[in-house]
Amino acid sequence: MQSSPDIYGIMMNTVMSFVNSVFSFFPRLIGSAVVLILGFGLARLFSRLALRVLSRIGLDKLGERLNEVQFIRQLQTEIKLSEVISKIIYYFVLLIFITASTETLGVEAISKMIQSLVAFIPRLIAAAIMLQIGIMVADALKKAVTTLAASFNIPSARNLGTVVFAFVLLVVIISALSQAGINTTLLESSFNLLIGGAIFAFALGYGLSSKEIMVNTLSSIYSRSQFEIGQRIRIDDIEGTITSINQSTILLQTGKDITRIPMSTLQNKIVVYLGAAEPEEQEAPQPHFQPDGIDSHP
Repeated sequence: MQSSPDIYGIMMNTVMSFVNSVFSFFPRLIGSAVVLILGFGLARLFSRLALRVLSRIGLDKLGERLNEVQFIRQLQTEIKLSEVISKIIYYFVLLIFITASTETLGVEAISKMIQSLVAFIPRLIAAAIMLQIGIMVADALKKAVTTLAASFNIPSARNLGTVVFAFVLLVVIISALSQAGINTTLLESSFNLLIGGAIFAFALGYGLSSKEIMVNTLSSIYSRSQFEIGQRIRIDDIEGTITSINQSTILLQTGKDITRIPMSTLQNKIVVYLGAAEPEEQEAPQPHFQPDGIDSHP
């Protein structure tokens, strides 16, 4: 017959294994807590030192320029670069000590996760710097385009500047996300489709709206050499003398009125040449009679 298992021995081995695990884990827990407390202290120390140094060297002046950007003002937030960088340093140092603490504790999964966060911070800082510089460049381009368009008396100068700002800002955001290690393939594809659609819509709308202008301009190239100022012509029921020729129209003096005729009409209508303008009638000189005995010559 088979002997029954030693239940008491099994239970004792299980309890002893648990007790040994607890006693072996307890020193690691204390060491992990000590490392973590030390990390909190050093992180606060480095953060305060960075805040004082950055404030004294005038880094916040660059942040003030960033706060002047209209896009940032609309967010109703104030950016202080010294505080932002000091916070980044605080969490960076703290994450380093959290990594050491989890390694001391022996939890491998948490250690790998913290290490990935620590490796992500430098890329995040580079992306933030790129975004800040990009916003300032976009705002400078917006002001330049608005000023230039206003100098040419373009009514929608401000809207044009806003479009340029949005375009540059979107490019900068995509670049910053890519620098941070975020996959931007879908965003880039959507952006390319958006830009392509906008260009196609603009080209189509501009082409349809300027169709008549282009027709008149091309007609001017072919017809301008056939007409000259002072020439009399007749188009349908309109007859007059050419007083002006430009790239899109000709002006006819029809009696007391001036008629404007598009250049494209000269290609589509029958034009009758009537020759040069008729000279103005001059009054015949009146005979001059001298009284008898008076010589007109000295």
